[in-house]
Amino acid sequence: MDLLLSVYVLMWPALVLGVLVVIAGGFARDARRARDEGRPMI
Repeated sequence: MDLLLSVYVLMWPALVLGVLVVIAGGFARDARRARDEGRPMI
């Protein structure tokens, strides 16, 4: 039971990290595309 609880608790930081990586990757891709096209990010 302790192992299941530990896995459950440690699963959330991993999921949050995955979401942040996806968001940051999309932002970096958009920033790079905007820079290549010579337009502002905002």
